Amino acid sequence: MQRYFIDQAKVEEIVELPQEVAHHLITVLRATIGTKFELVFADRQAYLAELVSIKPEATASLIKKIGKDSELPVKVILACGLPKTKEKPELIVQKGTELGANKIIFFEAERSISHWNSQKQSRKITRLQKIADAAAEQSHRNAKPQVEYCPSLKELLANYPATTRLVAWEESAKEGESSRLFQSLSKLAKGDSVLAIFGPEGGLSSAEVNIMEENKVMPVGLGPRILRTETAPLYFLATVSFVTELSGNN
Repeated sequence: MQRYFIDQAKVEEIVELPQEVAHHLITVLRATIGTKFELVFADRQAYLAELVSIKPEATASLIKKIGKDSELPVKVILACGLPKTKEKPELIVQKGTELGANKIIFFEAERSISHWNSQKQSRKITRLQKIADAAAEQSHRNAKPQVEYCPSLKELLANYPATTRLVAWEESAKEGESSRLFQSLSKLAKGDSVLAIFGPEGGLSSAEVNIMEENKVMPVGLGPRILRTETAPLYFLATVSFVTELSGNN
């Protein structure tokens, strides 16, 4: 069933649909009076709704609250070194949203080949946010993740605190380290947050990892295989889901 987000508080049982929502529902999906769909309000509460009028304004009647909350038990912030192609950020945002990320940040790493100037930043973030919004609707999230840009690792470390901060470091994997990630995630309680940092193609430099360790960011391995820059964040989110939702630890 189609789900839409409305950035307003629920006030009454009859809701006037925003123009963009109405256009997609009625023009694209060809909905008619009586068509049922889902609405998520600013408080992250979802409702089953029914289209009751199309003209002059599209309105819907709220039938009942949907009690299910599809969000991860912990807040996950992904910080990804800028990849060199436009397709990779789009993939990370779309799939990262489906897997439950709360925030997705792209930052300028030492080995980033691509660079976003001030004009690119606004345009690209707007585009990526639309992808996140659509993916949140498709995957029936209760919240839309925020997509942001950070110009440097230094600013990333200063501006994004979390209960636990981790960096995916391939040298940890080469050394056979396999339990640190699981142990760190197992200690998280519901409502905690985790910042996970990933390098671009070519990885992170030793200097960057040293700076992160000085700022209490723990290096962790993601298994024995070397993952692509667009694969590592998705592997991490799947691991978070397993540890916090499926293993019975929380």
